[in-house]
Amino acid sequence: MSTADFPVFNLSQFDHANGVEKTRLAGDVDRICRETGFLAISEHGVSPETIDGVWQATRSFFDLPIEVKTKAAAPYPGYPYGYLGEGSEALAKSRNVDTPPDIKESFNGGPSHTPPGLTDPQALEFCYAETIWPPERAGFQSAWLGYYSAMDDLAGRIMRLFAVALDLEETFFDRFIDQPISALRALNYPHQDIPPEPGQLRAGAHSDYGSLTILLPQPGSGGLEIFTPDGQWQAVPPIPDAFVINIGDLMARWTNDRWKSTLHRVVNPELAAGQSSRRQSLAFFHQPNWEAEIACLETCMEPGASAKYAPVRSGPYLMSKFKSTVEAE
Repeated sequence: MSTADFPVFNLSQFDHANGVEKTRLAGDVDRICRETGFLAISEHGVSPETIDGVWQATRSFFDLPIEVKTKAAAPYPGYPYGYLGEGSEALAKSRNVDTPPDIKESFNGGPSHTPPGLTDPQALEFCYAETIWPPERAGFQSAWLGYYSAMDDLAGRIMRLFAVALDLEETFFDRFIDQPISALRALNYPHQDIPPEPGQLRAGAHSDYGSLTILLPQPGSGGLEIFTPDGQWQAVPPIPDAFVINIGDLMARWTNDRWKSTLHRVVNPELAAGQSSRRQSLAFFHQPNWEAEIACLETCMEPGASAKYAPVRSGPYLMSKFKSTVEAE
């Protein structure tokens, strides 16, 4: 797929449109989400300084020796935040596909504060667990939190776009995402100079678990592929100055599969002497409130049809999917 063929949506144009124009623009998004579940968002309003800051902070972290990075390691398998080294997870296992562990390392962080009055022990133990920050990394935490805040705001704007696209009031989803349990993940796919194991990828084929994912690949990089409705793996091209958005499992449940939670993966590079194959990306996994009940929307129920999925709570669904991917020691 070329850059020219990949759907790109101007978010600023939607934000500043009137009611009729908003409906027309949102109709384009509905069509895209029905067809692929992937699109790019341009004119998003996130400052270059915010993006550059988190790129620099995360790259410098991944450049550290392993013995330094592990000072920020998650304390046990299944702990959601902090550093996860290579071999820590296999994403394909979320689909019950047994593969070797993915060829990547990551740093992960969650919400910066716990909502007042929240007492659910699973929520406190998992989504609101402490982020294990890298010690003595000046500026890392502030750059990370600044980017997380920008993604939280952007996700809320996209959810309003999605509401209009689904024939709902623009603010429909607001009550489901006023205390989101979203996570930010910085990924580093190290340079590869030896062949991977059979069936081993940088990130195994999977769908994301929440409402939507905001992905920022390293400029000019490749490797991300989506599984198209006609049964083919297709490369997602780098889109300059844009975020790649994909639909998650909970949005597919909300829409009764009107919008697809698209299967995607990150494939291995071709091994070439003297050519670096390192790749980085940032992924913001937007997840509705822990207690939010995700049930089929009335506007997505065809006459005479029934809901394909039973209602689920956002938090427990996320937790069960995440823990299925973790490699036990």
